[in-house]
Amino acid sequence: MSISNPTHHTSQSRTEVDAVVVGAGFAGLYMLHLLRDKLGLDTQVYEAADGVGGTWYWNRYPGARCDIPSHHYSYSFSEELQQEWTWTEKYAAQPEILSYLNHVAERFDLLKDIRFQSRVVSAHYDEASQRWLVDTDTGEHVSAKYFIPAVGTLSSANIPKFKGHGSFKGDVYFTGQWPKDGVDFTGKRVGIIGTGATAMQAIPLIADQSAHLTVFQRTPNYAAPLVNAPMDADSDRQAKDNYRELREQAWETFAGVPFNNLKPSALEETAEQRQAHYQSCWDDGGFSLWIGSYQDILFDKEANETAAQFVREKIRQRVTDPAIADLLCPPAGQTYGTKRQPCETNYYETYNRDNVTLVDIKAAPIEAITETGITTTNQQYDFDCLVYATGFDAFTGALFKMDIRGRNGQTLQDCWSAGPRTLVGLSAHGFPNMFTITGPQSPSVLFNMPLGIEMHCEWIAECIDYMNLNGFGSIEANLQDEDKWIAHVKEVADATLLPHATSWYSGANIPGKPQVFMVYLGGGKHYKQVITDIANSGYKGFTLERSVISDLATARQADMAV
Repeated sequence: MSISNPTHHTSQSRTEVDAVVVGAGFAGLYMLHLLRDKLGLDTQVYEAADGVGGTWYWNRYPGARCDIPSHHYSYSFSEELQQEWTWTEKYAAQPEILSYLNHVAERFDLLKDIRFQSRVVSAHYDEASQRWLVDTDTGEHVSAKYFIPAVGTLSSANIPKFKGHGSFKGDVYFTGQWPKDGVDFTGKRVGIIGTGATAMQAIPLIADQSAHLTVFQRTPNYAAPLVNAPMDADSDRQAKDNYRELREQAWETFAGVPFNNLKPSALEETAEQRQAHYQSCWDDGGFSLWIGSYQDILFDKEANETAAQFVREKIRQRVTDPAIADLLCPPAGQTYGTKRQPCETNYYETYNRDNVTLVDIKAAPIEAITETGITTTNQQYDFDCLVYATGFDAFTGALFKMDIRGRNGQTLQDCWSAGPRTLVGLSAHGFPNMFTITGPQSPSVLFNMPLGIEMHCEWIAECIDYMNLNGFGSIEANLQDEDKWIAHVKEVADATLLPHATSWYSGANIPGKPQVFMVYLGGGKHYKQVITDIANSGYKGFTLERSVISDLATARQADMAV
């Protein structure tokens, strides 16, 4: 039965396409390429920005940079693309990644099928036609068989509503919505709220430029040096000569990035051996210490504490004021690596500068935003500029901003009121023909994102091809299979230390958000086998319904024969 809705135009007044994709980042671009160029489907992409890039379009804040090595943080689907693009740094900065995605869009002629500055405001499933009715803020009304939100896991900014929110008379900036032309902080008094991964990238550069920077920290984080460097020609050539092997190595690992020195247990080695191994990983940089040192540090509290103590010692070595060092050191009991480990460059040394002040807002919480700055429980701070580096409403935030309604008019928010519900992170019961890319309960943010995106996009494209070739009108996750997968995700997560942390992995950074661990921790290799087996079994765990259009055509043919 079709749900009538006065806000939607009738299907006759809608432009009909095969698929609507929302977002033009890594996921949206590749999804468009597969659906349009490989399957020949009429595909329309909607993007709120005025250009491609997704998170790499919006996050232009100082120091924005990838924490995965450039050769790994790239598409693998085209050998020609791999060979023709040359990265300039070991870890690419935001402008270069954005240039790369613009190159991809132009190289594969994707721009002509992307509507820029066009935000999807509603997507309602019409059961009678087995189609999604999609409306945009620019007044477009589209009907599509397939609806694919490729909105990213970290694309909806979290902006805390402190008392007095909006009253500050100076300039206000959000790291996730940074001005396109940048910001000049020269001579300015700047306050920044947050000390997560984004803030750790931005703080050293803002401190370099500003007259004074005041950092408001609630929770100290463990971080390790990025150890970035210019890309030398030999390294680039070696990667390009061995890309196939490089990608195969990545797929054999938990997180989609190979680390060659990973050992089984920190507790099986002596203190001297551990120290030497941790130092080697520290010197290597990036995630080497986090996911490339010992397997048991994310499972065993005693093993984890050895890594935590190593990082604390490093912080104390780099910060000259012992009192400031203590504030920057996560306390005993705060596990290491159970939040995504930030990678930094000169972050801790920044607090040795005379023009930087660290404020502990756990001890003296923010009371209000004022016209001139910030008031804590014990002091008023005045600024010219205020920066929010307060993270994202991960996984669900961007989806909930659209009015998504499935069978019987049920909203996605209502269905996910106790936490997101998916089957393998790709599909949700009650929402036929809707596919989420790197959605909740998939490896998503704990796997190399471009590879994970390719895996999901290719699965979705193969599923759509299967449906179209076999006359199916809809596919929908079964409720019982969804329940089993959610239980499995929880069981795997609970075997680790990660769910014990107050992190955005479980929505703990958003007041009122259900506390549900949202990442599948079984590893990319195992997960890929799981979803491949689902496809090979004729999509076990899903219900496929025949196409009402083909059924109507058959009925008409029968009537004509009579």
